[in-house]
Amino acid sequence: MAKLFFGMNQSLDGYVDHMAMQPPSPKLFRHFVEQTDGLAGSLYGRHLYELMRYWDQDQPDWDADHHAFAVAWRKSPKWVVSRTLNAVGPNATLVQGDLAGEVRRLKAEVHGEIEVGGPKLAHSLTELGLIDEYRIYLHPEVLGKGTPFFAAARPPLRLAGSEQIDDNVMRLSYVPT
Repeated sequence: MAKLFFGMNQSLDGYVDHMAMQPPSPKLFRHFVEQTDGLAGSLYGRHLYELMRYWDQDQPDWDADHHAFAVAWRKSPKWVVSRTLNAVGPNATLVQGDLAGEVRRLKAEVHGEIEVGGPKLAHSLTELGLIDEYRIYLHPEVLGKGTPFFAAARPPLRLAGSEQIDDNVMRLSYVPT
């Protein structure tokens, strides 16, 4: 049975905005390479999936870790939740219709961890009670705007663990109570 987790970089004031935040340190980026390499798959909303398609094509300025992330991302199955897309890229499956039923099926049939990508999709899955863990990568930045990590009132949570990833970033893991 798969474990569904939602994890993103977050500012101290609760926002996720990769364009406004500082880029990840090499150590944090390596953490994401290793995490992505071990995933059973990723479940994306349309917007984040379209941003992540960047990793489908090698870029000439990438270092070894960027190439490693691209390889890990490409090999990992992706399920894309969208009402507007008609097709998705390599190693991806379009999810339309019964979100709850499809995610329950994935959780029952897939073994390992499935990452949820995007706060709006995470909000829908939270309302359905389908997210098993929330991973906040807390950065010492105050953005004052952006998309909140929790798109609505947060569910009752219990701290399950914490880990300092680099000199500035803590990963806080919470599970529903």
